[in-house]
Amino acid sequence: MATVLLLLLSNIFMTFAWYGHLKYPQAPMVTAIGVSWLIALGEYCLMVPANRIGYGTFTAYQLKIIQEAVTLSVFVGFAYLYLGESMRWNHVASFICIMGAVGFAFWGRG
Repeated sequence: MATVLLLLLSNIFMTFAWYGHLKYPQAPMVTAIGVSWLIALGEYCLMVPANRIGYGTFTAYQLKIIQEAVTLSVFVGFAYLYLGESMRWNHVASFICIMGAVGFAFWGRG
Protein backbone atom coordinates (compact mmCIF):
# COMPACT_ATOMS: atom_id res chain seq x y z
CA MET A 1 0.00 0.00 0.00
CA ALA A 2 2.90 2.37 0.73
CA THR A 3 4.18 1.80 -2.81
CA VAL A 4 0.88 2.77 -4.41
CA LEU A 5 0.46 5.82 -2.14
CA LEU A 6 3.99 7.03 -2.94
CA LEU A 7 3.38 6.43 -6.65
CA LEU A 8 0.16 8.44 -6.43
CA LEU A 9 1.87 11.37 -4.72
CA SER A 10 4.83 11.13 -7.10
CA ASN A 11 2.54 11.27 -10.10
CA ILE A 12 0.75 14.33 -8.82
CA PHE A 13 4.12 16.11 -8.77
CA MET A 14 5.05 14.67 -12.17
CA THR A 15 1.80 15.76 -13.78
CA PHE A 16 2.22 19.33 -12.55
CA ALA A 17 5.87 19.33 -13.64
CA TRP A 18 5.05 18.11 -17.14
CA TYR A 19 1.72 19.81 -17.81
CA GLY A 20 1.13 22.54 -15.22
CA HIS A 21 2.83 25.18 -17.36
CA LEU A 22 0.23 24.67 -20.12
CA LYS A 23 -2.11 26.89 -18.13
CA TYR A 24 0.44 29.71 -18.41
CA PRO A 25 1.42 29.94 -22.09
CA GLN A 26 2.59 33.54 -21.60
CA ALA A 27 5.36 32.46 -19.20
CA PRO A 28 8.82 32.34 -20.77
CA MET A 29 9.98 28.87 -21.80
CA VAL A 30 13.02 29.05 -19.51
CA THR A 31 10.73 29.76 -16.54
CA ALA A 32 8.45 26.85 -17.44
CA ILE A 33 11.48 24.55 -17.67
CA GLY A 34 12.99 25.78 -14.41
CA VAL A 35 9.77 25.48 -12.42
CA SER A 36 9.09 22.07 -13.95
CA TRP A 37 12.53 20.82 -12.90
CA LEU A 38 11.97 22.02 -9.34
CA ILE A 39 8.60 20.25 -9.17
CA ALA A 40 10.12 17.12 -10.72
CA LEU A 41 12.60 16.91 -7.83
CA GLY A 42 9.66 16.21 -5.52
CA GLU A 43 8.49 13.54 -7.93
CA TYR A 44 11.85 11.77 -7.83
CA CYS A 45 11.99 11.97 -4.03
CA LEU A 46 8.76 9.95 -3.95
CA MET A 47 9.19 7.70 -7.00
CA VAL A 48 12.55 6.21 -6.00
CA PRO A 49 11.35 5.08 -2.54
CA ALA A 50 8.09 3.79 -4.05
CA ASN A 51 10.00 1.54 -6.41
CA ARG A 52 12.50 0.42 -3.77
CA ILE A 53 9.74 -0.44 -1.29
CA GLY A 54 7.61 -2.16 -3.91
CA TYR A 55 10.29 -4.19 -5.67
CA GLY A 56 10.13 -7.74 -4.40
CA THR A 57 6.46 -7.54 -3.59
CA PHE A 58 5.92 -6.58 -7.23
CA THR A 59 8.05 -7.34 -10.25
CA ALA A 60 9.66 -4.43 -12.12
CA TYR A 61 7.09 -4.94 -14.88
CA GLN A 62 4.23 -4.73 -12.41
CA LEU A 63 5.68 -1.61 -10.78
CA LYS A 64 5.87 0.09 -14.16
CA ILE A 65 2.33 -0.90 -15.08
CA ILE A 66 1.02 0.32 -11.72
CA GLN A 67 2.88 3.59 -12.27
CA GLU A 68 1.39 4.07 -15.73
CA ALA A 69 -2.14 3.34 -14.49
CA VAL A 70 -1.68 5.79 -11.62
CA THR A 71 -0.25 8.37 -14.03
CA LEU A 72 -3.26 8.10 -16.27
CA SER A 73 -5.68 8.29 -13.35
CA VAL A 74 -3.99 11.39 -11.96
CA PHE A 75 -3.85 12.99 -15.40
CA VAL A 76 -7.57 12.51 -16.00
CA GLY A 77 -8.35 14.47 -12.84
CA PHE A 78 -5.69 17.05 -13.65
CA ALA A 79 -6.89 17.66 -17.21
CA TYR A 80 -10.48 18.04 -16.05
CA LEU A 81 -10.00 20.02 -12.83
CA TYR A 82 -6.88 22.07 -13.57
CA LEU A 83 -6.90 22.53 -17.33
CA GLY A 84 -10.69 22.49 -17.71
CA GLU A 85 -10.67 19.90 -20.50
CA SER A 86 -13.60 17.57 -20.97
CA MET A 87 -13.32 13.83 -21.51
CA ARG A 88 -14.64 12.30 -24.71
CA TRP A 89 -15.86 8.76 -25.34
CA ASN A 90 -12.60 7.71 -27.01
CA HIS A 91 -10.63 8.87 -23.95
CA VAL A 92 -12.84 6.69 -21.75
CA ALA A 93 -12.40 3.73 -24.11
CA SER A 94 -8.62 4.19 -24.05
CA PHE A 95 -8.66 4.37 -20.26
CA ILE A 96 -10.64 1.12 -20.06
CA CYS A 97 -8.13 -0.61 -22.38
CA ILE A 98 -5.20 0.51 -20.24
CA MET A 99 -6.89 -0.67 -17.05
CA GLY A 100 -7.47 -4.00 -18.81
CA ALA A 101 -3.73 -4.16 -19.45
CA VAL A 102 -3.15 -3.67 -15.72
CA GLY A 103 -5.41 -6.63 -15.06
CA PHE A 104 -3.40 -8.76 -17.48
CA ALA A 105 -0.15 -7.77 -15.76
CA PHE A 106 -1.39 -9.19 -12.48
CA TRP A 107 -3.17 -12.22 -13.90
CA GLY A 108 -1.44 -15.25 -12.47
CA ARG A 109 0.54 -12.85 -10.21
CA GLY A 110 3.92 -13.57 -11.71
